[in-house]
Amino acid sequence: MPRFFRRLAEGVFDLEDLRFRTVELAEFVDTAARAYGVEPSSMVAAGYSNGANIAASLLLLKPGALAAAVLFHAMVPIVPDPLPDLKGVPVFLTGGKQDTMIAPRETERLARLLESAGASVQLAWQPGGHGLSRPEMEAAREWLRGI
Repeated sequence: MPRFFRRLAEGVFDLEDLRFRTVELAEFVDTAARAYGVEPSSMVAAGYSNGANIAASLLLLKPGALAAAVLFHAMVPIVPDPLPDLKGVPVFLTGGKQDTMIAPRETERLARLLESAGASVQLAWQPGGHGLSRPEMEAAREWLRGI
């Protein structure tokens, strides 16, 4: 299955590749923003599962690359030391109460990590598993309207 970065096993990321791909994505976002006349600091990422994980990595490793993020079914991709300054960066994070790929405690762990870095996190739970549901997409759309 195509992914934004390699993993060694389910839920175990190749951190070297993750760092490399995060830098690569940050450069792409910056280049694309300039090419289309968009202020790079106004970019909002939206991702599901692996896409949400690399968006979270972008927040954590390249602060300032994103103005906000919508992370559907994400987990902690990496824990930088020191934590970046994400003060006031809005993040909408969802998870499934019955998710067998990303345990709810992992989603909560990501929320706490982002909050520790200063991000303003809204965590929304859906009752199902790892699938992306219409209600959580609608909740994200409403959240985006409010930022």
